[in-house]
Amino acid sequence: MRGLIVIWSIGHLSEHCSQDLIVLFNQTFLKSYNTLLVKGDSEPVYLPSDSTRKNSHVVFAHGYFASALHEIAHWCIAGRERRLLEDYGYWYCADGRDAEQQAQFEKVEIKPQAIEWAFSVAAGKRFQVSTDNLSGVEPDRAAFEKNVHSQVLQYLAEGFPPRAAQFIQVLRKFYNTSPLSTADFNVFRQEVKAVA
Repeated sequence: MRGLIVIWSIGHLSEHCSQDLIVLFNQTFLKSYNTLLVKGDSEPVYLPSDSTRKNSHVVFAHGYFASALHEIAHWCIAGRERRLLEDYGYWYCADGRDAEQQAQFEKVEIKPQAIEWAFSVAAGKRFQVSTDNLSGVEPDRAAFEKNVHSQVLQYLAEGFPPRAAQFIQVLRKFYNTSPLSTADFNVFRQEVKAVA
């Protein structure tokens, strides 16, 4: 019987389990930040600790690996005061945004998606920007991707936020990937190889 294995240009199989991210995140940040990564059943959300929750929760959607990386990225750039607020106190307008709302959405998504891209590379996982507006105005995906790309290159040159840098190292060690370089942030190409 023959099957296909998809191998990304960074050399890893496309098999990734969100449970690994839960373990890695919780081992890294539970004690120091009283925060857990949690698989959610619906929309992602950040829930600070309160009288009903001993720990803050970074909740990602439906067990999706990319959703976990994205929500971790948001957490990594949220300051102390933001981490006291549900969903960091950010405005969010759901899918179906008009042009002005989409522009606002993309403006606040550049940094988290740049960090998510770095996490993806560190984990040997393919990354794709998300404009997250399927039923709204048609976004300029190429312009947004360019902005995210510029931001990730800036982070590479000037340094990632401390928690993001720490988690990049955790991912690199777990997935046995090389240090990040600008070459990692070119368009990903995949090779499809048949195996017996």
